[in-house]
Amino acid sequence: LLIKHKIMVPPKHKGGVVKEIYSGNFTVEETVCVLEDGSQLTMLQKWPVRQARPVVRKLPPTIPLRTGQRVIDGFFPLAKGGTAAIPGGFGTGKTVMQQTLSKWSDVDIVIYVGCGERGNEMADLLHEFPELVDPRTNRPLLERSIVYANTSNMPVAAREASIYTGMTTAEYYRDMGYDVLMTADSTSRWAEAMRELASRLEEMPGEEGYPAYLAARLADFYERAGRAEILAGGEGSVAVVGAVSPPGGDFTEPVTQNTLRIVKVFWALDSRLTQRRHFPSINWLDSYSLYEKDLESWYAENVAPDWNQLKRRAMAILQENAELEEIVMLVGSDALPEDQQLTLEVARMIINFWLAQSAFHPVDTFCPYKKQYDLLKAILTYRDYAFDALRRGVAVDQIKSVPSKDALAKLKMVEDYEPELKKVMDQMKAEFEALK
Repeated sequence: LLIKHKIMVPPKHKGGVVKEIYSGNFTVEETVCVLEDGSQLTMLQKWPVRQARPVVRKLPPTIPLRTGQRVIDGFFPLAKGGTAAIPGGFGTGKTVMQQTLSKWSDVDIVIYVGCGERGNEMADLLHEFPELVDPRTNRPLLERSIVYANTSNMPVAAREASIYTGMTTAEYYRDMGYDVLMTADSTSRWAEAMRELASRLEEMPGEEGYPAYLAARLADFYERAGRAEILAGGEGSVAVVGAVSPPGGDFTEPVTQNTLRIVKVFWALDSRLTQRRHFPSINWLDSYSLYEKDLESWYAENVAPDWNQLKRRAMAILQENAELEEIVMLVGSDALPEDQQLTLEVARMIINFWLAQSAFHPVDTFCPYKKQYDLLKAILTYRDYAFDALRRGVAVDQIKSVPSKDALAKLKMVEDYEPELKKVMDQMKAEFEALK
């Protein structure tokens, strides 16, 4: 049994002592439990979807939501109960990204709301989800997923309500003590439905015709996420990942801008990375996570004490690389000083060896925290060896041509990588000691 479905007292009911409880097969409307005060409980609960279900209190976001994606877990982590946005134009990989998150995130239940999507996309998803194997149970992923298929040819009122229905379902399972991931694809179509409804009701339009309360509705939706102490005792969480489909990939339009003011994590999908076949195509310079400070102590205790320092070093190299690339486009890399040429090479290793990840490779599709740490540390160790050799007067071309450097690239595809990594690092040390 994947999910134990608990019979809960409705949130507004005070509860009480169980007088009778029945076993067997029931419809959702039949009584399964009787309390001492005479209240009869069924497996059906009615709740207004636009109203948040109550909790005892919200808890701080101090536990990361593990996704197995190096660019997310490493640079832009999402906390359990956190909020994230994935804006991107057509073909940048939003749907594959959401499917990967659904498959690998360490949550108990996945709720996928296809809001205003094309019918063929929803048909593909309903065809693929049963074929995706849940790595935790080796059974179809659909067995712990709930899919709301709301296609673009359905009434706009249904589209506007679908997001709230998905969120209320997520809160229902959170109240059982489960960790839930809700993905909404896409909130842009939801906003368009709001715009159409507001137009028919002759409400005053705001920016680009969207209703003036667009920001308030988005805020109401995202603030229902969170890790919480639930009424039944214990904890549960709802993490929300909202895809945004800005027309023409324009991130300055109202839905994207209002979403960015609310969510704590921004994964910016970049069509240029997609064209280079770099996946996940998350731009590491435009993206950010505001949970990093909250999660630093967890990473230090559970991954490695120097994990946060390694991440900052790697990000600093990538930022310097972005500045140097503008110069390289004008004069070429050979015109740069030798230390800057080495920085470009190390950045290339971080981008190609570490950030790029294949969703379809049986090993590389998921990367545990320890492997992420070991691979990044190996790349930065090469960087330290390289700059030390440069100070000794070794030529840049010699430093860049050591065989162990390219051997690092293959390790991310190896399942039992640790023995191989040790060999590569020993080889690297010997090669740099031999350079003159």
